[in-house]
Amino acid sequence: MRTGLLGAFALLLAGTTGHAADTPPATTAAAATPPTAEQFGRLPFMVYPQLSPDGTHVATQIAINGQLRLAIIPLGDTAHIKLINPGQSDLNGWSWVNNDWLVVRIGQSSAVEGDNWYLSRAIAFDANGKNMRVLGGDKLGQNADDILWIAHDGTPHVRMAFQTSIYSDNPGFWPEVRDFDISTGKSRLVAPSTDQVMNWYADGKGVVRLGIAYDDDRRSSRALYREEDGESFRTIDRTHGRGSSLGTLPALFLAEPGKAIAMDDNSGFDALYSYDLATQKTGEKLFGVAGYDLDGIIRSDDGSRMIGVRYNDTRARTHWFEPALALVQSELDNAVGARNAHIISWSRDFATLMISLESTNRPTMYFLYRPAEGTMHLFANADEHFGTASWGKVSTIRYKARDGTEIPAVLTLPKSRSAKNLPLILMPHGGPFSRDDESYDYWVQFLASRGYAVLQPNYRGSSGYGNDFAKKGEGQWGLAMQDDLTDAVKWATSQGIADASKVCIVGGSYGGYAALRAAQRDKGVYRCAVSFAGVADMPGMLRYNGRFLNAGGRGDWLRKQAPDLKSVSPLNFAADFSIPVLLMHGKADMTVPVKQSRQMADRLKAAGKDYRYIEQPLGDHHLSREADRVQFLQELEAFLAKYDPV
Repeated sequence: MRTGLLGAFALLLAGTTGHAADTPPATTAAAATPPTAEQFGRLPFMVYPQLSPDGTHVATQIAINGQLRLAIIPLGDTAHIKLINPGQSDLNGWSWVNNDWLVVRIGQSSAVEGDNWYLSRAIAFDANGKNMRVLGGDKLGQNADDILWIAHDGTPHVRMAFQTSIYSDNPGFWPEVRDFDISTGKSRLVAPSTDQVMNWYADGKGVVRLGIAYDDDRRSSRALYREEDGESFRTIDRTHGRGSSLGTLPALFLAEPGKAIAMDDNSGFDALYSYDLATQKTGEKLFGVAGYDLDGIIRSDDGSRMIGVRYNDTRARTHWFEPALALVQSELDNAVGARNAHIISWSRDFATLMISLESTNRPTMYFLYRPAEGTMHLFANADEHFGTASWGKVSTIRYKARDGTEIPAVLTLPKSRSAKNLPLILMPHGGPFSRDDESYDYWVQFLASRGYAVLQPNYRGSSGYGNDFAKKGEGQWGLAMQDDLTDAVKWATSQGIADASKVCIVGGSYGGYAALRAAQRDKGVYRCAVSFAGVADMPGMLRYNGRFLNAGGRGDWLRKQAPDLKSVSPLNFAADFSIPVLLMHGKADMTVPVKQSRQMADRLKAAGKDYRYIEQPLGDHHLSREADRVQFLQELEAFLAKYDPV
């Protein structure tokens, strides 16, 4: 009965706090005491469970003793979980191919030609976790995990693009596409390597239809297209010159010949349009959200139609075109109130669904739902030790920057204190082309549990708010983008929420850069600054990025972020730092090299400034290891207790 959905959620949310492990539910007394840094820093027990096509198994990532494993769970016998240990490799994604096989994408930093490279691979596992196949064997280059297509007829076939050489003067440097029978590991060529084409795209039948070629030396791009398998590719669009980009291209090839769906921003915001492959032009607008960009299309299992689209206004949402899923989503929204429910996986017949229930101040819970039953079954709680406690009240606010630009921001207030004259943590997001929203953030909730208000500005240049807002950030690293942060502090203090004498800035990646820039530039605004994996030297990032493919285009982009990169690099102005700084960085970070923080620490030491530098020997850019997460929170708590106590 569908009418049981609301009642089932109410019962589960009132009476259930954990997954089927032996950890007892949190007691009422325990809930009054904030979790420790060790508890907040735990890896989520489960991440993105995916149902097999027949809905009888779940493949998911779980944490065991602080290490991530891939788990294959038979729903009829959950005691017999198959665990796959990736060792030192990252688990970058996994998908069911049929009921018996799944394909897993992994990656690992390795020494190649005397340098450190990140190698990606695709591995097939059977549902019993006993048989394994590395797709492509040992004839692989650096990137070998681009799954273009998965068969939808029950056969164990995928089509994958991969490099066979690491040398750019070898044809194998440009990916070829092969069809793999993953049960045997045997393959056949579908599309050969083509000069300068690094990215291929296939339709729902597995036909490779589109290739994107890019020549970094000439800063030129070409779009290669064909209608049918066996046809030659023809160039349908080309660009030339720094900063140039291809026009609108298909995002989904429809089953109807000559028809596709495209994402286009001609209205100022990314929206969905029909697309004519013969004329290469968009037609009618299919879906858009006023004031916000769309995030992406959700395809049917056979890849031939669009069943949904994801977007984010103040929080992540889904609009379903598939009637069965649209009905369930409507019922979920009515059932969960202020919480956010997502249909994240489904059996091929939509008879079994995996639902994630998310809150702004509590970790995710996962439920199995069978519409024919109308009953929700708790599958797992990402962090059972939190119980029913929550720590910060999250909302979206908007404030005006000094030039009149309206800036969205996420405000989190501690539940333990009145919203008046609070110590404030200003937390700019990384990216910087990214954004914060009303979702659970363990950094934020940890700080709220300690009594801090946290304000996360989506400063100009953040993603999701359309072309004009994004363009306002061009050339404004450390300048107007930094002004947006200090204007956020001004708003919070003018509203009486924050105590102007008790404000610190905390951020990671670009947010770490903003924290260092604030410590150097914005005297009198902050009491302290915390940078995790932050950029300190922009020219140094140019040199580092020069080691990678398409370094010219990457360098063009970085040079556009400020009129003079040296003048906005905190490394060059250590003598101007006016507040204590905590620097933390992972030695294994391949996004922002650890050298950035090492040099910043050296300059601060030479200038006689108050700083603390912590280097995590095995740490990466994303705090993927539980030990590193815990250490970061411990150091953050101690630093704030010393320089900005509640």
